[in-house]
Amino acid sequence: MIKTLWRLSREAIRYRRLYAVAILSTLALTALNLTAPKVLSAMTGIVEEGVEEADLRVIGLLTAALVGLYLLRILFRFLSNYLAHKAAWYLVGDLRTKTYDKLEHMHLGYFHDKQTGDLMSRVVNDTRDFELLYAHMIPETITNVVTFTGVLAVLLTINWKLALITCAPIPLIFISGIIFSKKVRPYFRISQKKMGELNGKLQDNLSGIHEIQSFGREEYETERINERNFEHIRAMLQALKISAVFHPSVEFISSLGTILVVAFGGYLAFREGLRVADIVAFLLYLGLFYGPVTGLANLLESMQQSMAGAERVLDVLDAPLEIKDQPGAQPLSDVQGEITFEHVSFSYGSDIPVLKDVSFRCEPGKMLALVGPTGVGKTTLTQLISRFYEPTSGRILIDGHDLNDVTIESLRRNISPVLQDTFLFNGTIAENIGYAMPEADMEEIEAAAKAANIHEDIMAMPEGYQTQVGERGLRLSGGQKQRVAIARAILRRSPIIILDEATASVDVETEQQIQKAINGIAGTRTIIAIAHRLSTIRNADKILVIEDGRIAEEGTHAELVALGGSYARMNGIQSAAE
Repeated sequence: MIKTLWRLSREAIRYRRLYAVAILSTLALTALNLTAPKVLSAMTGIVEEGVEEADLRVIGLLTAALVGLYLLRILFRFLSNYLAHKAAWYLVGDLRTKTYDKLEHMHLGYFHDKQTGDLMSRVVNDTRDFELLYAHMIPETITNVVTFTGVLAVLLTINWKLALITCAPIPLIFISGIIFSKKVRPYFRISQKKMGELNGKLQDNLSGIHEIQSFGREEYETERINERNFEHIRAMLQALKISAVFHPSVEFISSLGTILVVAFGGYLAFREGLRVADIVAFLLYLGLFYGPVTGLANLLESMQQSMAGAERVLDVLDAPLEIKDQPGAQPLSDVQGEITFEHVSFSYGSDIPVLKDVSFRCEPGKMLALVGPTGVGKTTLTQLISRFYEPTSGRILIDGHDLNDVTIESLRRNISPVLQDTFLFNGTIAENIGYAMPEADMEEIEAAAKAANIHEDIMAMPEGYQTQVGERGLRLSGGQKQRVAIARAILRRSPIIILDEATASVDVETEQQIQKAINGIAGTRTIIAIAHRLSTIRNADKILVIEDGRIAEEGTHAELVALGGSYARMNGIQSAAE
């Protein structure tokens, strides 16, 4: 826990001034709290000895002092609470942004075994617990420690014997706190994990609501949500059950201290003549003495919950970046679009290799097509070009520059992808086309749309380019989404365009429109096209047939048909189907 707190303190250091003022205000507030009982004790002593006319002026001054103390308490409590909360919430905001930014830069393999909802929970829910840590627990811990130390010092000056009796329950409280921490923290960690799983399931179900309703699985999915919901609740209740035993135990042990003070104080009053004013002062300070002890015990619960969330956030922040700029990496500029693979192999982890000793060269401005059965590594090959993954062996070059020697930002700036599963953001058509080039004006956006053969479709819509596409582009047809994605790629003016099954899920007429758009940019950009429909890549300058992670055949459409191999067989099957 100390290691986690130290790691978190490095994140909070930027708000040290706010924390410093908040802590100083907390110390001042504590000093005022320690002073007030002393003033009350002095007034009690005057009353006990009998009030004379001269004493009335002293009582008036003491009363004015108390009013001033309580007014200052308002000021310092405000500064302590508000500034601590301000620093804590700014820290939460920074950590949310930092955690999201870290996720943005993680390699794609990181997300293979992660649920989107769980990652969202870490960014939003788990970071929220930092506010509890920095706005409540740390200031209150400082207050409690200083108050406890100050009150103990005062009690020792009043009567050291009675002070030692007062401290008798403290070791028991300390030991119970250690036991509580060890017992409760695992349940809070499980609770946070279950909340992430619940968010993940909710995200999956809301994204797949069409499928749920289509197959009549509403009751089944409700039951699964109910299971995850109560898994989280049961874990939380386990933690709260331990808390429900711990807190009353601390209160009972503290009350034993009060009983000892009353009993032993009466004995000292009888045997040693302890003044009534001192006993009253002791009892007034007693609440301040055990209050911090009880408060620290209560903070232990919040501490365990915050630590569980902090660990989940730090798992993300401290995860290594497997894809990053190498030392001395240079920006890639004046790209012509030549792509070279030299003996490239790749595998996901230690599993079966996906690509095996792949070598080829694509000349600038040419179209290279990749064909072959599903799962042979075609998409992986294109993702290696953008450095979403690193080759296991071999190297990839663009215009003769090894990808490891150039910056990732400059590399990806020169590549525009059009994926089979087109993703559009929830916004207007114009915003989605312009996403790749935020500074583009409407004239440039429309020119890109015309080049992608989507302009007429857009103009036929009631709001034209300001039409809202809905989440993931649900208001557009598959073909329209594909052509919007092509327009987005065209607008970016990247010298390399990757088309991953751009016509896989569209009808023949839409395929022709997409093909026309592709033909319009052919010769002006280097195009890497993955296709199952061979009709869309017949005009490619080179076709690579990928089988079992290797290049099985290579050539133009005519050359491969004449070869009579796998490509010719696929072409024959598709021609017969047409």
